[in-house]
Amino acid sequence: MIVSDKDLLNNLVKELRKNNLKIVFTNGCFDILHKGHVKYLSEAKKFGDILIVGINSDSSIKKIKGNKRQIIPLESRIEVLNAIKSVDFVIPFEEETPINIISVIKPDVHVKGGDYTVENLPESKIILEYGGNIKIINLVDGYSTTNIVSSILKGV
Repeated sequence: MIVSDKDLLNNLVKELRKNNLKIVFTNGCFDILHKGHVKYLSEAKKFGDILIVGINSDSSIKKIKGNKRQIIPLESRIEVLNAIKSVDFVIPFEEETPINIISVIKPDVHVKGGDYTVENLPESKIILEYGGNIKIINLVDGYSTTNIVSSILKGV
């Protein structure tokens, strides 16, 4: 299900908490979805009952990755994420980090890929302050959107 704004997200989280459901959150660009993303999302879901995925807007991807990215428009990326069985809710965000969404959700578990550490994750401070957990999970070797885009641009 697509959650369109933070007020709706706040109401949704209140309902989930009333039902004592463990909320897991992760985020990313999910620009060119591949096997690594699907396995990552499936692993993230195992940490709780509900998986909420924050997805960077087109403009925030350009800020993070540069002008040659985003490849796939936000609406298409949301639709594909929404079709993955491990994903319960998708919410887009404009900022470079998901700190504002995390402050609304206060997920029980925040999951990131192995290219991050708790120390270099901008949202670590807020998560640890409210007592949430951070899980870093291994990436699938050989699957990276940045490498895929590089290969395409090189004509490989």
